[in-house]
Amino acid sequence: MEPARKKAVTSFDVARRARVSRATVSFVLNEVAHEKISTRTRERVLKAARELGYVPHAAGKALARRKTENIALVYTRTYHHLASHSIMLRLIDGLMQVVHDHNLHLMIDAVEEGTSGTNLLKLARASHIDGLIMLEPRTDDEQLLALAADRFPVVLVGSLPGTNLCSIDIDNAEAARLAVEHLIALGHREIACITNAPAHFTAAAARLAGYQRALRSHDIPARPSFLQHGNFNPESGRQAMQALLAGQSLPTAVFVASDAVAFGALRAIAEAGLQVPKDIAVFGFDNVVDSLYSRPPLSTVSFPVEHHGRRSGEILFELMNGKLSPPYHELTPFEIILRESSGGSRSGSPGGSPDPARHLASSSNWKDKQSKEVLP
Repeated sequence: MEPARKKAVTSFDVARRARVSRATVSFVLNEVAHEKISTRTRERVLKAARELGYVPHAAGKALARRKTENIALVYTRTYHHLASHSIMLRLIDGLMQVVHDHNLHLMIDAVEEGTSGTNLLKLARASHIDGLIMLEPRTDDEQLLALAADRFPVVLVGSLPGTNLCSIDIDNAEAARLAVEHLIALGHREIACITNAPAHFTAAAARLAGYQRALRSHDIPARPSFLQHGNFNPESGRQAMQALLAGQSLPTAVFVASDAVAFGALRAIAEAGLQVPKDIAVFGFDNVVDSLYSRPPLSTVSFPVEHHGRRSGEILFELMNGKLSPPYHELTPFEIILRESSGGSRSGSPGGSPDPARHLASSSNWKDKQSKEVLP
């Protein structure tokens, strides 16, 4: 004969022992701050729950708080974007530290490139999530603008000028400018650019602006034929570099605004029978792990990706709990990493290797953010 199953303790049992309503039990055990309940009543409810061994149901707890404890990380999806996006994995690693610390649940979703869709609005307005982190925002993302108007908790890993959305980013334009300045200091004036993504991605636009700014500061014309657009993945870099090599005038250096895209550019140069940096110097961006092991090792811009993941989660948690009011922006430091692909002193160059470029990243929330050149 099977032993009788022990009856589960319910909130009704707690309410009866504490001599209060079930609503009061729900408010106390689910820590609903806006309900005015006396300290004496609260202690009586907690004592009754302990004596009965009652544990609130997770779904009921979320309902009472009017929260789901879910947050979402959303990115723009292309097949090769995911296949080559090691940065995303590092960012998720940092974000998961915050998710675990605050007992949250992380949902990961994608928005197809080139579609407007309603994924973000459905997630937010149907109350499936309490907050959202957007990776690599686009200037034409109407869903993000709608969420900003709704005052829904959103944090950008990147930036979207003209909105009140909170963000964490680096000064992409300044980092790109310093990378190109390094090439100029080595004597290059025929410098091409391959962007990391189409121009409607804000990071791509900022890095292109930094490249153009460096050229202007040295009175170097920006040739339209020296500009090609990548799309996050190595194959787009390979095709962009092939287009540059097919031009009437060859660049002596190329700034590629993504390491993943730069790997494709390196392959195209090798396939053309040219050498890096002897024939064409190459400078990347992002400092992905493989950049140290490419042939040759890739000069690049490094920034704290895991920190971006962790801080985006912390900022979102503060937004969701009313501890922070938008807009709030953080700029983090970056480093210029010099490796073999950009070369050293060139024949006929004015003075050989450049002096280390030092720059204080401007931010009202960070102090002493210094970028620097590092020779590994």
